[in-house]
Amino acid sequence: MKTLKLITGIALMGIFSLTSCQSEVDDVQGDNPNTNTANSTTANNMKRVSMYDGSSDDFIDGSACSSIVFPFVAKVNGVSINFISQLNYEQAITILGALNNDTDSVVLQFPLTIKMSDYTEVTVNSQSEYNAIVNSCTQAENNGQDAISSLNISFPITILSYDASLVQTGSVVITTEKQLYTYMINLSSSEYFSVKYPVSVTLSDGTTQVVNSDAELKASVNAALNIESKMEVAAENKEKLETILVNGTFKVNSYINAGVESAGNYVNTTIDFANDWKIKSMNTLSTIATGTYSLAADTDVYLEFGFTGSTNFNLFNNSWKVSSFTASTITLQSKTNSAVTLVLKQI
Repeated sequence: MKTLKLITGIALMGIFSLTSCQSEVDDVQGDNPNTNTANSTTANNMKRVSMYDGSSDDFIDGSACSSIVFPFVAKVNGVSINFISQLNYEQAITILGALNNDTDSVVLQFPLTIKMSDYTEVTVNSQSEYNAIVNSCTQAENNGQDAISSLNISFPITILSYDASLVQTGSVVITTEKQLYTYMINLSSSEYFSVKYPVSVTLSDGTTQVVNSDAELKASVNAALNIESKMEVAAENKEKLETILVNGTFKVNSYINAGVESAGNYVNTTIDFANDWKIKSMNTLSTIATGTYSLAADTDVYLEFGFTGSTNFNLFNNSWKVSSFTASTITLQSKTNSAVTLVLKQI
């Protein structure tokens, strides 16, 4: 993950730290699901999973609580881009990703329109107004009031309503996240509700679950937040590994395939990672192999090689899970065959 800095001075590290997402949701309701109120755990879970997800342009606006409405203009590493659709995101990502281990900058041109987590749109006229929105996002995250984007509900679902005597008064079919959010924030203090289960949900790792109760919904939300926390850690580790790779020169310390150690095939050769995603291997006399490399992260970090020019190094052309790394040693495991491991040692 590239470290993004708005050169106008917004501190983004607080935004990207999802401390609130790492703890379980507290239980504040009774055993009877029909006693759900506007302040219940179920209502809070439903509200957070149905908030507008503003994370699609985080690399531009630095805020997961909102997104910038097209069209808008921003300078990305000094290049002015007129953002009229998501296709321009690809252009920005290409510019930001051209080099790793560099300092990226995004400067927004005001006024612009922001879509907030409650689906409203506001016009922002200055950097100070924008800073206030960023700070509000940080506060919401720290208080566990931000959107949960790591769990998606499969619609439609049905909400049953009750009076103070817990007599059912009606039902409503919810077909969208916005409709669900609107329903939850408009609940009065005298209204009670229950979710008509089962409900199908999907976590950000692709896992689909059938939820049959409020307790199971709470468990699914906590599982989703746990995945999200792991993804945040992996993104941070990916950034750290980028720096280690670019700043060092490595040798093959161990290459094991089906129990056979083949590190001897790489004696007196080095592997050098450039900050433009190119890679080469050399011995004392000449370049043996060249190619490219890439880093990716979900709940783990993955390093992929694309060597050409050497049969030995072509064996590395794989997607490798980063099992562990330090400033001096990187241990990799084949994503497709756990019996294949590779250890790189900095020289």
